[in-house]
Amino acid sequence: MKVLIVDDEIKISNVIHKGLRQYGIESMAAFDGEVALELLSAEAFDLVILDIILPKVNGWEICKHIRQELRLSVPILMLSAMGKTEHVIKGLDAGADDFLAKPFKIEELAARVRALYRRNHQYAAVQPALLNAAGLTLDLNRMEVQRDGQLISLTAKEFELLKCFMQQPGRVLTREQLLEAAWGIGFDTGTNVVDVYINYLRRKLEADGSPRILHTKIGAGYYLSME
Repeated sequence: MKVLIVDDEIKISNVIHKGLRQYGIESMAAFDGEVALELLSAEAFDLVILDIILPKVNGWEICKHIRQELRLSVPILMLSAMGKTEHVIKGLDAGADDFLAKPFKIEELAARVRALYRRNHQYAAVQPALLNAAGLTLDLNRMEVQRDGQLISLTAKEFELLKCFMQQPGRVLTREQLLEAAWGIGFDTGTNVVDVYINYLRRKLEADGSPRILHTKIGAGYYLSME
């Protein structure tokens, strides 16, 4: 596994590099956003560990560039002292897969890296290119979604969450199941991030007055209508 560490604090970057090496994980470092983007354009990485506050290009913009310009599906783990719910949501909206607040334990960081890598490779091996349910079509290669033929613009994390429902239409999914599937193992279940993103999805899926297809099962979770 080859990881790109993007952090302007050299001491932290070195700690991560040495810690990951103990688990057999190789890494490279970039200390500003421009260098990170150059490396991502030139080389293939299995995962990116990304700080938010960086010289030249910040972590939010790097995330967006990876997803929207480079169109890479490489897992992104945001690592930052900015750990409030609004920061977590902003990072996930930009395209991150997981978020770990500083200070952190290297054992937990390594575990999250392994889990994201494992999930990404298992997903790539078995996932069909198109998902269809409830009048929706999800194109996993283009990262596009249509409802009754009309293109709907979603953020990377909204897309990931909708994919969870379309893989199991009609099944009630708990908040914990959605957190694990869309955000990764070990994500903080004390936040209301799932409810926030469900509301985001509903607004976009129902923007033209279309009937609701993403429903709440009180006391249980959410499900995608089969109709």
